[in-house]
Amino acid sequence: MLGNEKQSSDYHPGMKKTACWALCLWLGCSGMAWGQNTSVRAQAQARQHAALMAEAFYEVLLGELNARDNNPGAAFSLLLDAAGKTNDVRLYQRSVDLALLSRSGEAALQAARAWKSANPGSRTANLYILQILLALNRVGDSLEALREEVALTPNNEKNLTLSHLHRHLGQVVDKKKAAAVLEQAIAPYLQSPDTAAAAWSSVGRVRLAANDAPGALEAARKAYVAEPTALAPGLLALDLLEKNVPGAMALLEMSLEKAEFPELRLGLIQWQLENKLYAPARSQLERMTQAQPQVAEAWLMLGLLHADENRLPDAKDALQRYLDVVKDRSPPPQRGMAQAYLGLAQVAEKLRDETTTLAWLEKIEHPDFLLQAQSRRAQLLARQGKLEEARMLIQNLSVNNAGQERGKLLAEVKLLRDNKQYLQAHALLSQAVLREPQDNDLLYELAMIDEKLNRMDDMELKLRELIKRQPNLPHAYNALGYSLADRNVRLVEAKQLITRALELAPQDPSITDSLGWVEFRLGNFPNALVLLKKAYANQADAEIAAHMGEVLWQLNQRDEARSIWREGMQKDADNETLRETLKRLKVDL
Repeated sequence: MLGNEKQSSDYHPGMKKTACWALCLWLGCSGMAWGQNTSVRAQAQARQHAALMAEAFYEVLLGELNARDNNPGAAFSLLLDAAGKTNDVRLYQRSVDLALLSRSGEAALQAARAWKSANPGSRTANLYILQILLALNRVGDSLEALREEVALTPNNEKNLTLSHLHRHLGQVVDKKKAAAVLEQAIAPYLQSPDTAAAAWSSVGRVRLAANDAPGALEAARKAYVAEPTALAPGLLALDLLEKNVPGAMALLEMSLEKAEFPELRLGLIQWQLENKLYAPARSQLERMTQAQPQVAEAWLMLGLLHADENRLPDAKDALQRYLDVVKDRSPPPQRGMAQAYLGLAQVAEKLRDETTTLAWLEKIEHPDFLLQAQSRRAQLLARQGKLEEARMLIQNLSVNNAGQERGKLLAEVKLLRDNKQYLQAHALLSQAVLREPQDNDLLYELAMIDEKLNRMDDMELKLRELIKRQPNLPHAYNALGYSLADRNVRLVEAKQLITRALELAPQDPSITDSLGWVEFRLGNFPNALVLLKKAYANQADAEIAAHMGEVLWQLNQRDEARSIWREGMQKDADNETLRETLKRLKVDL
């Protein structure tokens, strides 16, 4: 029969490996029996075993031919039968894979269960059963497989397995049922001091996926109580914090007090930066760089934050420390280094050191930052009065996708806006909005250019359209409300708009500044001062300094006003709002 298969038109060299492997399996399993020439009965058993192996060999070969001919159903049956005869795990796994290939979940489950039945201690077989059941959305039937997944894990790996169990349940539709099944499956481990932290953390993550935030927080607290120095409860608390769950911050801070995990504190800092809590983030970074100076990422984040806040000497020192820490890493962190070079270029540019700025920009090779580097070069050219050349520099940058093309457009718009070429920026953006009318970011940018051109009606129409499209977009409410307050019109409506923006982004200092400004316009000077001080403490921005100084001026606290204005001038001497305020009030600093 084998000879006939070789001469068949269906035969191809790729079958040689399968045939040889099956033949070796047959000979290896039968040769030992033939060698045991102890009795007639033993020889009969050996002959019977050899015949069984020959049959299995034939089924493997025929099964693989069927698989090659795109008949996975027949191949599955043949290989599963051969697996049962030989108890070869490779045949069991192959039969499962073929069933999955033919999109037959029930057949795959049948094969996996046969594999597990023949090999009760096989964690791989059990894992197949678990994954197939969950793919079939039979979460209730997965209870035993979840139990076995932990039970079959070596003792020194149980916590790792427990902490990762929630990942298996991510595809399940009924998340609440998944949480209940998981809790039932690992009930003994929730009570054991050695495993409770990992087990409760996994339960908490499934509860969080089921939108049970209170239940997830309860699980995180139980995990922390079981092992205060464990990483898993802190990471769960961080995830809860990102969902704005009350109590998450307190739990995260307790975790950080018990054990200093860099990834945990960096996660907290990243959340603070994303939520514009700049002062707390800076405090955390300063603490971290002192306590753990080997954590390079903290130096990078601190340096970039200092640069944005115009703490130029501190920014330069922190970014250089980052480069010093990573200089011997292999491979070097190209992305982080590009960010550091950009930050150092930003510092040099603010110090009007063009040579050093260009030197840092020349070092940037990472493709994600080439546009930013080119934009910086363009700004330098524009400062020299070469605006058209600067625009060409951005326009000629090669891009690979629509996202990068959009980035080029926004970089050119920013260049024009920064150089007060508002009509050109408006024309460029208007064409882009015509091409992409549903792009909300472009529409927002166009509204901001309308404001610069004093086209207030057009600006308001666009911002109201954005609010209609995205009712939870805080910056549209804030921009419209601030515009009304700054023009001292419709102040009650302005306050309503800004209050709504602050509800959507309660930590944003720019929105707090807007609310302070509208309170000032309404004549509520003490309330305005409280809000502006809060905003300035979180983001020491020149525009906030201008507003706070004016409130202090009206409250006859003239020395304090001048002090704040001087700070603002040190941070950004070109800020339009600050310069206009000083001119209007006829203040000479």
